Amino acid sequence: MSKLHMSRRGLIKTGAIGGAGLALPTIFTSSASAFTNEPTGSNVVLGFNVPQTGAYAEEGLDELRAYQLAVEHLNGEGDGGMLSTFSSKTLQGNGILGKRVDYVTGDTQTKSDVARAQAQSMIQKDGAVMITGGSSSGVAVAVQGLCQEAGVIFMACLTHSNDTTGKDRKKNGFRYFFNAYMSGQALAPVLLNAYGGDRQAYHLTADYTWGWTQQASIQAATEAVGWGTVANVLTPVGAGDFSSYIAPVLNSGADVLVLNHYGADMVNSLTQAIQFGLRDKQVNGKNFEIVVPLYSELMAKGAGANIKGVYGSMNWNWQLQDAGTQAFVKSFGEKYGFPPSNSAQTAYAQTLLYADAVTRAGSFNPCAVVEALEGFEFDGLGVGPTLYRAEDHQCFKDVLVVRGAENPTTEYDTLEIVEKTPVEQVMYAPDHEMFGGAEATLGECNPGA
Repeated sequence: MSKLHMSRRGLIKTGAIGGAGLALPTIFTSSASAFTNEPTGSNVVLGFNVPQTGAYAEEGLDELRAYQLAVEHLNGEGDGGMLSTFSSKTLQGNGILGKRVDYVTGDTQTKSDVARAQAQSMIQKDGAVMITGGSSSGVAVAVQGLCQEAGVIFMACLTHSNDTTGKDRKKNGFRYFFNAYMSGQALAPVLLNAYGGDRQAYHLTADYTWGWTQQASIQAATEAVGWGTVANVLTPVGAGDFSSYIAPVLNSGADVLVLNHYGADMVNSLTQAIQFGLRDKQVNGKNFEIVVPLYSELMAKGAGANIKGVYGSMNWNWQLQDAGTQAFVKSFGEKYGFPPSNSAQTAYAQTLLYADAVTRAGSFNPCAVVEALEGFEFDGLGVGPTLYRAEDHQCFKDVLVVRGAENPTTEYDTLEIVEKTPVEQVMYAPDHEMFGGAEATLGECNPGA
């Protein structure tokens, strides 16, 4: 197994990873300084803030299932899941630092103001020492900012915008999920091989931070391999009916439609594009193609046969064969009766990563947790060796390129993995212009009270 090392310009794989493989943080746990919601009793409260209604609800509900499973495993219930495969061996199923893990939940409705209000209530009323969740980058950026102000840790879940660990990065915030730039770098070579370099793309883009950075990343990556860009049209989240946006594609001269949509929006826009007959057409002497840059199993299930042959990228997939994936799929499947989505895996992994960091630091103090996570190298949670980069709190690991399966055997294997893009291909400098340039900084850790 490879070990990830960080230079200012990116990652280099060397050597072997073993055990926890880390020095403990230097922050002393005996510090008398108070911090927000310091646990004083026999339990500790985590806040799970996910969309349970709205366009991204399916993703949010699967995140919540995984959060609940992670709490069970941390408390010594169930089969332990990834606790046995995680390269860091600090978690023993006795809670976090001996305190039983409890949790509170909220419905973000995929609205930033609602999400902030929910998180604030969790912190102020429920005593949450860590907030996690979200299925929208707009929500993630908003809640991350709140957590920075409040002095608690934010472990972002499903957020793919470059901005989360780019221009809006925060010292108290961490992201395990990959980002839009990584999707572009992984997808472009595969699209070039599949469809050739002389292509004209038409983008439909969700009108918020994720859609903007996703579109910019895919456009830059595909133009670098010879594609042209005909148009980029912004669409509202939760539009439902995208027919008025799809109709103009027919006479635009484009031969590829890129759907920078997620959740139910992607299901609806892809379905309507198929109904318009786009994939049955030839334009510029080529078969018309559709690309969905960011996939999830839940979206694929919702879109059904419409995704056959459609390329996209993922952070993780339940069909991977590593020990961590197999352990998580077994635990999740036995509890819920179906495989987990990559949203669920991210939620589960972030919960374990937080608990592990607290344990290694010997403290719930957010600044001790920050120090424990910065530069943390680990394995055993799926995909492979992973690094939490210190400069921007972004995880770096291999990226999956997937395609809608032509002959799925169940409703759960509708996507097939076509490439595991090595981390070196998707890495970038912390001061990359798409991530805020040299002006983007984490700032200082805020312990709060």
